[in-house]
Amino acid sequence: FIKRKQGKVPIAYEMPELEPILKDTYGVIVYQEQVMAIANKVAGFSLGQADILRRAMGKKKPEEMEKLRVQFLEGAKQKKIAEKRADKLYELIQKFAGYGFNKSHAAAYAVVCYHTAYLKAHYPTEFMAALMTTDMGNADKIVGYFTECRDLGIKVLGPDINASKKHFAVVDGVIRFGLAAIKNVGEGAVESIIAIRNETGPFTSFFDFCRRVDLHKVNKRTLEGLIKAGAFDSTGAKRSQLMAVLDQAVEDGAAAQRERDLGQTSIFGDDFGGSDSAPTLATPPLPNIPEWDQTERLKYERELTGFYITAHPLARYEATIKALSTATTTTLGDVADGKEVKLCGIIATVKSMLTKKGDRMAYLGLEDLHGTVEVIVFPDLFKSAGDLLVPERVVRLTGAVDRGDKGTKLRGIKIEPLADVQVQSIKRVHIRLTDEPEVSDRLPKLRDVFMRHPGSTSISFTFRMDAALEADTVPLPNLTVAPTEHFVADVEEVLGKGALSLLS
Repeated sequence: FIKRKQGKVPIAYEMPELEPILKDTYGVIVYQEQVMAIANKVAGFSLGQADILRRAMGKKKPEEMEKLRVQFLEGAKQKKIAEKRADKLYELIQKFAGYGFNKSHAAAYAVVCYHTAYLKAHYPTEFMAALMTTDMGNADKIVGYFTECRDLGIKVLGPDINASKKHFAVVDGVIRFGLAAIKNVGEGAVESIIAIRNETGPFTSFFDFCRRVDLHKVNKRTLEGLIKAGAFDSTGAKRSQLMAVLDQAVEDGAAAQRERDLGQTSIFGDDFGGSDSAPTLATPPLPNIPEWDQTERLKYERELTGFYITAHPLARYEATIKALSTATTTTLGDVADGKEVKLCGIIATVKSMLTKKGDRMAYLGLEDLHGTVEVIVFPDLFKSAGDLLVPERVVRLTGAVDRGDKGTKLRGIKIEPLADVQVQSIKRVHIRLTDEPEVSDRLPKLRDVFMRHPGSTSISFTFRMDAALEADTVPLPNLTVAPTEHFVADVEEVLGKGALSLLS
């Protein structure tokens, strides 16, 4: 079609009768209406009979198409068209049946496809933000969008009380998580927060926030959700500190609002807060306590938004996952029903139950960097791997694809801790060194990493000499390491992400 449109290939018609029907599409059958017109013009089908042919094509019924072939050839014969030519034309129609749509559907979709492709190519950040807002309630899709943003080099930052809008939005060239995407933070509360921020400026602290927002709309549950999702991180306070002073801040804010409602103002007038504003109050000190560790922060982020925002527990296993997986959640659709796959991911949900025989089984939600899939764990596997079936556990699952009416699932065969599989299965670490001048300065640091992670796995290198020359080494003698996720992270800290690959 494209070659004909561009004049690279001459436009040809199987027979002269087709030219008025296919002229607009360069002699190519594109629309179902064209098939109906061909059946009418070439084989003498009535419009009703032609519509039966269209329906048979749309439903992809080969038996019905073969019956209609006989009718088509007979009609063409009566119009003095050679059987061989008519049969070739019918073959073309059958080939078209695999992809044809009606014109109103196909043309509209093509236009929408072009528009969205143009927007994604020229405004990728805005496009992805709009896409994430559209599917805000669909965790599976959002997980995939997070991964795509990372692949496109687009940053997705967590919610921020001073920067976020209601939905996913582009702020200073990055996508900022929308406040309305946080659980327990209703749209009314978000609209109230944004209105106050727009009217009176950014919030300087958690206590300032509680004094200024309407605590009838922004209740304690909402505040807890905002804290745990990291919306106050930009104020410099730790999430653990804010949870510790939550009750105090709410009481302080309620007292300030009661004074405001009663009309109390500063006795010193405009120079000390203005005649129609509450007096400036000192911010109470925050307790000196440690921040939650990353595991706890990520757990709360997922609880409150459905996603890991500041980091993904699987990110440090990315090289391992490439080496030890045979599929991802996005490629399962291309795997034959019943085929065995290996999938690395984090257990997101566990729903256990008893069978009719009284045996325990479970349904898992397994998430990788692209999406989630449901896994059925039957009693035998539950008995052998039950201690691994807990949320936040990073595992490698061996399972069989189970394609049903409600989508693709996996029937679990084996479940193993990914860290254990990594140490046991990785046979060689391969490191790629570029020809950048600073790389040679980093080699002592790289040697220190090797010394910190002793093990039995060999190491090989690729040295890039220049744009046209690279040299690969054999596994180096007397140099072995333990290929754990900490080793991978340390190497990538020295050489950058993607410098290392694991070979099983």
